[in-house]
Order: sequence, then C-alpha cells, then structure tokens
Amino acid sequence: MPINQPANQIKLTNVSIVRLRKGGKRFEVACYKNKVLDWRNGTEKNLDEVVQIENVFLNVSKGAAAPQEDLKKAFGTTEIEVIVKEILKKGELQVGEKERNQELDASWREIVTLVCEKCVDPTSQRPYPYGMIDKAMSDIHYSIKTGKSAKSQALDVIRQLQASNTISIERARMRIRLTMANKDGKRLKEKIIPFIDSTEDEDWTDEWELVASIDPGSLRKINELLEAETKGRGRVEVLNFTSIGDDEDQMLE
Repeated sequence: MPINQPANQIKLTNVSIVRLRKGGKRFEVACYKNKVLDWRNGTEKNLDEVVQIENVFLNVSKGAAAPQEDLKKAFGTTEIEVIVKEILKKGELQVGEKERNQELDASWREIVTLVCEKCVDPTSQRPYPYGMIDKAMSDIHYSIKTGKSAKSQALDVIRQLQASNTISIERARMRIRLTMANKDGKRLKEKIIPFIDSTEDEDWTDEWELVASIDPGSLRKINELLEAETKGRGRVEVLNFTSIGDDEDQMLE
C-alpha cells in the first residue's frame, strides 16, 4: 500500500541551504551547490539556476514547506519569488566543514591569481610569481570573506599589501586605444585626459585615435564617459598590460 506524504512535504537531496530567521521562525531555501555566491556577486542572474525548487521551507532536510500564513506574517507577502530573493540576499549559507574549507581554498587561489594578473613589481615592471603573492597574503594574515567576490577581495589584498610594505607592489598599467570622431575628440579630450597616465601615440588624421596607458580601474569610467557623451560613436579597445615585455608586446600586437 503506498504511503501518502503530507502535501507540504517535499524531499530534496544534495542541496545547499540558505537560512534566514524572521518573525520568530526559521525559513530555508534549497539551492544548488556553489550557485548562491554566484547569485550574490551578480555572475548568475537566473534564479532557476540557483534554487532547486522555488519554494520556502521551515526545514529543507525534513521537506517541510512553510505555510502561507507564516510567510505572510514574516515577510508581508506570500509571493514566493520575492521571499526567496530576500532569503538569498540576507540569509546565512549553510555548508559543511569540508565543503567550507574547499570553497575557502578555491577562493584563496582565485584571489592570488587575480592579484598576480593585476600587479607588478615596480622595480622590474614584471608580474610577481604565484608563490610570492601567496606567501605575502599569508604574511598579512588575509582572511577570506565569504559572500564577497574574488575580484573585490583581490583589490582589498592589493591595498593591504601596499599599506603593509610586505612586498613592493603596484597595479599594472593597461594599454588602451581610444577612437572617435575628431569633433568628439576635441570636445571630450579634456575630460578623458585625467584618466590617462601616459600617452603613447595620438593621431587626428581621419578621426581622433589615442593610444595610452591607464590604471585598470579607470577603464569603466572611460567607458561610461563615452557611452554618455558619444552615443556609441566612441570606442575603447584594451590592447594589453604594460607589464608585458617588449618582445611579448610585439607578439600580441
């Protein structure tokens, strides 16, 4: 004889759980492993790729779905998608010790790699090897922050390394090519120049073309300026980083 499960009981396996306590009750969402952080840092925008089932639970492991009246009382709505997003944003991600250590190790390696890519030794203008950045991060006792993107943490590491003088380090400069109509170039040059570290080449023959070095952090600001002022007529192209040697530089071009 088949056993009838309660209507509000749903069995799920191999899940990550995000838990939020609100209105005196604990609410949980069942998620796919490794997808919650992607959703929080914006790399994953499709909610279906994050949650195993678009439902809210009182206890995922027991398959106990949250009653409508509990949701209404705690969240002021019974709209599941709205509630799921709030839990994903504000809730605590539950992971096992082994899984947590694996995630921390993976995040550490990603951050070290990003710092290596973004920075150089000011004396040689060459990138630091992975092992030196890894040791420097350990020397400043850097602690991984779960829920914060690797890119954001890499910038934190760079600032901390510069402040600590553990190693001499600076951001690599980025070579870019700016191209736009001469009339736009004459109008916008004074606004663009503050973002430029050094100019390599400039040509006004058919249109304004500028090859220059910038701090990588200025690229977004230049893009925003072009989008606002040229309505798609201006272009910016990343060539490479100035930390690359002359021979490699020629190969890339």
